[in-house]
Amino acid sequence: MTDRAERQHQAMREHFRRAAERRGFTLAPAQQAAAERLARLAGELARPAWRLRRPPRHLYLWGPVGRGKSWLVDTFLDGLPTPRKRRLHFHDFFRRLHEGVAHHGSPGATAPDASAVDRAVDDLLGDCRLLVFDEFHAHDAGDAMLMARLLRTLLERRITLITTSNYPPAGLLPDPIHHHLFEPTIELIEERMDVLDVAGPVDFRRLAPAGPHPEAPAPRFTTGAVLRPGQEPAAGLTPPAPEEATPVRAHLRELPARAVREGLVWFSFEALCEGRTSVPDYLALADRFPTLVLDGVPPLAEVGPDGRQRFANLVDVCCDRDLRLVLIGADPMTGLDPGSPLQRDLDRTASRLALLRAACP
Repeated sequence: MTDRAERQHQAMREHFRRAAERRGFTLAPAQQAAAERLARLAGELARPAWRLRRPPRHLYLWGPVGRGKSWLVDTFLDGLPTPRKRRLHFHDFFRRLHEGVAHHGSPGATAPDASAVDRAVDDLLGDCRLLVFDEFHAHDAGDAMLMARLLRTLLERRITLITTSNYPPAGLLPDPIHHHLFEPTIELIEERMDVLDVAGPVDFRRLAPAGPHPEAPAPRFTTGAVLRPGQEPAAGLTPPAPEEATPVRAHLRELPARAVREGLVWFSFEALCEGRTSVPDYLALADRFPTLVLDGVPPLAEVGPDGRQRFANLVDVCCDRDLRLVLIGADPMTGLDPGSPLQRDLDRTASRLALLRAACP
């Protein structure tokens, strides 16, 4: 490393140490290894891009919920002096990419056009040198080809890509019927990215302070609830009357809401998770309503795989966009066998639902 690069490397190591100290914990070995690799990347990025034969290696950080992946990349970005950096939640970026590809693509095209993807990425990233994708995953076979083209486009550019994920590369698009469609992309990730396992035993959620600064408002998501039918008053709600039913515009469709009130939209589980809805629909609702109520919620063990995935995506969007989410019905996580593949797939969803004020007996 040059002197400048080494100074930035050491500065980032110290930045991580102090950030952890402020939160009151010491990094476990798995997190320490990831922090050291990110500090080394900071040093590599300190060198002018025109002097590099190729951009630094891309990074793929994966591990279970609560292992500090988002904290690691947020701390890294906070300590990185370059302004040419972007952090995007994968849900948001993918929605905007869909829209950009549709805008630049050929009318009636049934597959993502490579040039349309390139132009859409240009629109979204501009002169970005470092891009962080948080919560990267692949569950939808219909999006697999677009996602594959996106990754190839990014990895071919002079952009350094960092992703966080709850899954190792081989665990992406886990549906055995469609997994083979994503295998070339998995091979590309493993070839072009340094895969860092932060699946250590330390759960950052248990070590971090119990909440924000006492004077700071609580995140809106944590003011939500999980209720049994009839417990709506506990959340300040009254069930909708039949005449309140109304269609609500989402992304490219209208959805049948049970009610729209000031700052609130109310849906049934069937309407929002059992139909042909998708993440762009949930993001569109998040743009308009700070509170979302979902009734008729069944145990997820009794729901088909598509409905379970839509529900998991909905919870992700509500948490990431800080919506107040109120669930009415059964406890979604009941009936799951501990240690089963289904339980592991829903681990992140369970972790996020645990943040709600659970009123289920």
